[in-house]
Amino acid sequence: MSSLSDLVNLNLSDATDKIIAEYIWVGGSGMDMRSKARTLPGPVTDPSQLPKWNYDGSSTGQAPGVDSEVILYPQAIFKDPFRRGNNILVMCDAYTPAGEPISTNKRHAAAKVFSHPDVVAEVPWYGIEQEYTLLQKDVNWPVGWPIGGYPGPQGPYYCGIGADKSFGRDIVDSHYKACIYAGITISGINGEVMPGQWEFQVGPAVGISAADEIWVARYILERITEIAGVVVSFDPKPIPGDWNGAGAHCNYSTKTMREDGGYEIIKKAIDKLGLRHKEHIAAYGEGNERRLTGRHETADINTFLWGVANRGASIRVGRDTEKEGKGYFEDRRPASNMDPYIVTSMIAETTILWNP
Repeated sequence: MSSLSDLVNLNLSDATDKIIAEYIWVGGSGMDMRSKARTLPGPVTDPSQLPKWNYDGSSTGQAPGVDSEVILYPQAIFKDPFRRGNNILVMCDAYTPAGEPISTNKRHAAAKVFSHPDVVAEVPWYGIEQEYTLLQKDVNWPVGWPIGGYPGPQGPYYCGIGADKSFGRDIVDSHYKACIYAGITISGINGEVMPGQWEFQVGPAVGISAADEIWVARYILERITEIAGVVVSFDPKPIPGDWNGAGAHCNYSTKTMREDGGYEIIKKAIDKLGLRHKEHIAAYGEGNERRLTGRHETADINTFLWGVANRGASIRVGRDTEKEGKGYFEDRRPASNMDPYIVTSMIAETTILWNP
């Protein structure tokens, strides 16, 4: 008699050419991820080969009940680490039946920025550091923390090892390997400053693919925490008080920044970002004011400043970039719950297309 795990892990290719495609999209809150699966007649390698699909937008906060149909457009394909074989994950964005992007479709506007010839020519690279917190399911308290109590102060937990310092490593390692399997350009993981908090990095990835990969990596993480019976939080300040918040630092460079003389281009780009500081902050995540206080490795939300190797700045330039006269910089302002379509395209639009 087969067990449930045997059936879950059935290899479909032993019996059929059919595959399962899990269509993924962003729900009405801008952070809730949704997905549903459909059977396809055979393996698929390009989004253009996939059919459009629909869903009930009134159940996701994205359409009224009297006109609830929303259409999913497949945009990016990844290998499915859960079903494996030829099965796939499909990142989609959402449109009305008339073909207009719905209001919560942030990918559509980002794609316009990234398809602009001036942006294409600059080949923008992104490396996004996604921080998150693992919470005990029924109490919304970080894993490893005593219920209703607190662990020792921050210090030993960052990149820490040991049962008294590292909480949730099995989930984190599972996520790391699942992302590599899926084809995401995940470049590393580490334990963060607050216990129960972790980070993964995606990149370098070019243009809109960086945002697609962050969304799918978030989806995989939520699926794994579902299996593990814990909750993942992308709140930028999940625990008030003397604890680090959670961000999504965005490392960025363009072709001319990576070439000789690029440091001057970097400084001009940072000046532009400073001129639009309020506009960027408004789009960099909900609740970010609870995190950007000027403490815990952040700049104050109302202050724009940059510096070399300064982790308390809005923009940090690395020592290697300063020394070599070319490279990249890090925008430390985005919150952990930022929309990567908004943040990546906004940085490109401000630094490449905008003329003050």
